Amino acid sequence: MINVLSSLRSLDFVIIAIYLIVLVGIGYWVSFVKKKKENENIFLAEHSLTWPSIGLNMWGTNVGPSMLLASASAGYTTGIVAGNFAWYAFIFILMLAVIFAPRYLGAKVSTLPEYMGKRFGQSTRHLLAWYTLITILISWLSLGLFAGGIMVEQLLGIPMWSSILIMVVLATVLTAAGGLKAIAYTSVFQMILLIVVSLTLTLIGLERIGGASALFHHTPANYWDMFLPNSNKDFPWLAIILGYPVMGIWFWCTEQSMVQSVLGAKNLKQGQLGASFIGWLKILDVPLFIIPGIICFVLFPHLSNPDTAYLVLITNLFPMGMKGLIIVVLLAALIGNVGSSLNSVSTVYTMDIYLKKHNPNATNAEIIKTGRWVTVVSAIVAVAIALAIDNIKGLNLFNIFQSVLGFLAPPMSVTFLFSVLWKNTSRKAINWVLSAGTFLCLAVGILFYDKLIFKDLHFLYLSFFLFILLSLFVVVYSLLDRYSNREEENMLKYEHIKVSRTVKISWGLLCVTMVILYVIFR
Repeated sequence: MINVLSSLRSLDFVIIAIYLIVLVGIGYWVSFVKKKKENENIFLAEHSLTWPSIGLNMWGTNVGPSMLLASASAGYTTGIVAGNFAWYAFIFILMLAVIFAPRYLGAKVSTLPEYMGKRFGQSTRHLLAWYTLITILISWLSLGLFAGGIMVEQLLGIPMWSSILIMVVLATVLTAAGGLKAIAYTSVFQMILLIVVSLTLTLIGLERIGGASALFHHTPANYWDMFLPNSNKDFPWLAIILGYPVMGIWFWCTEQSMVQSVLGAKNLKQGQLGASFIGWLKILDVPLFIIPGIICFVLFPHLSNPDTAYLVLITNLFPMGMKGLIIVVLLAALIGNVGSSLNSVSTVYTMDIYLKKHNPNATNAEIIKTGRWVTVVSAIVAVAIALAIDNIKGLNLFNIFQSVLGFLAPPMSVTFLFSVLWKNTSRKAINWVLSAGTFLCLAVGILFYDKLIFKDLHFLYLSFFLFILLSLFVVVYSLLDRYSNREEENMLKYEHIKVSRTVKISWGLLCVTMVILYVIFR
């Protein structure tokens, strides 16, 4: 086990202490000092978020512990091809800005289940609310805590249970006290540090090797290709082209944890600019997270476990003081990721279950109190699940995380695409997709992991085929059911707002930049 703590000096501990004081101070100021408006909605930051905080908060939610370790590990073993999961995303972030955000904000909703409730009725809203809760609680929160616990355990040399408790206590206090606004404000501070420290690690590594040219010449040529042959078992190009859009639509356009910041936007323009900003930030994933793995491959080519590549660089390259700073940044990414997930669970339960089913006349104070209790209870449940995962032996859960998302994605992608784009979509068809379709996808995933079916097929192909199957079901069922229950099924009306010149320029430059990058690293 790598134990960075043993290599720390007094200056490192001073830097860690300063950071923690600043972080708590920002959270305290946002939560208790900064003047609040009457009936403030802590879940959506009272619709005050501007594009910098939206973009940085979304990036902070996306950049979790698994991102840092897995990206460097992928860079170590295969080069930049894993960057497709960052760069290819700009298409689906654009869909969020142009197609989904105008409808979400125009409908004036706090959650995505609330949006579906306005589209199809309360049965669909309730079904989607529980689906979203379970997905966030297990996929994002519990697995995020588990992966984060691995990192903290390696960084500080403390037991897994202590690592998880440290993360969840800090994130719970921050989320319960200040809601989305506190998370958004601290994420700005955290992500700026993450950029600075990760960039410093890359530059120090390049200097040690002898520059970018030396890095290029000391690695296999295919390390710099974004598209690998279909014979490659890990990243076949056709599987990425077909399968990633299913995950991309779900993750960037319909996942509550990611879309939450856009729902809290001051207005549509700020939401669209914030989405553009996260698109620009995703470009940095390759130089900040993947290239350090390639640098480690050149400097330390015989690692027994590629998952330690990022931490090996920290231990061997950073001088005194900088090691403390990287611990601060990694802890910041962990806390931001866990905090955003906790806030999403709290928002969905409070707004879509408590307020709609149990206490529709609740006061704002009762809503906030319920949300805070849900945050605490969710944290306790997530800790229990994460510790249970840690007791499972013989499973490499960290490496199969992306494939789990691949099997969860098809029902949600189909649900929102058809609900938003096709006015004749049937409520019954959507309810079947969210219920039976989800069980089908999970069953296929379990059989796939047990190597009982499709054992030689890449999981992204399966994700694509499941998406096509569910899409065909929705089309056929909706056409057969087009005369029933139409009183509850209406395309939500939203105001057609002219896209500002600033938004067009920002997105135009981003699209041109992404095309150039793919031409260079094709």
